[in-house]
Amino acid sequence: MLVTGRRGVVLHRHKRLGLWLQPGGHIDAGEEPAAAALREAREETGLQCGWTPRGRELVHVDVHPAAHGHTHLDLRYLAAAEGKPAPPAGESQVVRWFAWEEAIAIADQGLVGALRKLRPKATFS
Repeated sequence: MLVTGRRGVVLHRHKRLGLWLQPGGHIDAGEEPAAAALREAREETGLQCGWTPRGRELVHVDVHPAAHGHTHLDLRYLAAAEGKPAPPAGESQVVRWFAWEEAIAIADQGLVGALRKLRPKATFS
């Protein structure tokens, strides 16, 4: 789930991989992917994430090899939130808001394209 707001985008440092990624996780039995993404974002950040005014929107898909010979599929939906991340015990405690350019500079390479695509365009008056 790509969690966005006035402060930028939320990333967390994955506990096992040590990479800066979007919040996310696995789909529970009988759960639809969008609902799982929203649930996981709330669980991993402690933020009250919700859909943006554009509604439920799948904005990026990343398919890549994973451990033990299986293929990993990241379905990245767009969400909105505000406030200070407060992940519960058991989740990565290294979660924070990043300005878009900073997020692009540190994010895992599989995420960078999505961040570039969603980054707000500069406006000039």
